Amino acid sequence: MSKEKEKGKYAWTVKIGEKGQFVIPKEARDMFGFKPGDTIIILADKKRGIAIPPRNIIAELASKIFDTPPEQAKEE
Repeated sequence: MSKEKEKGKYAWTVKIGEKGQFVIPKEARDMFGFKPGDTIIILADKKRGIAIPPRNIIAELASKIFDTPPEQAKEE
């Protein structure tokens, strides 16, 4: 189930299974380009919650940390 409050802002509900797993909704996977076999990063803050940032944001952050071009960071 998806709900768009404001332009570009979405919320989905998912159920957590017995093993602690959940499925990223298809609409979200399509929106952010997640494909089967992709590795994602989960960021967590006890006060603010959990975030799954898009791959391009992590590539940009990695390039700043390691001083490599974002295109090269995406390929590795």
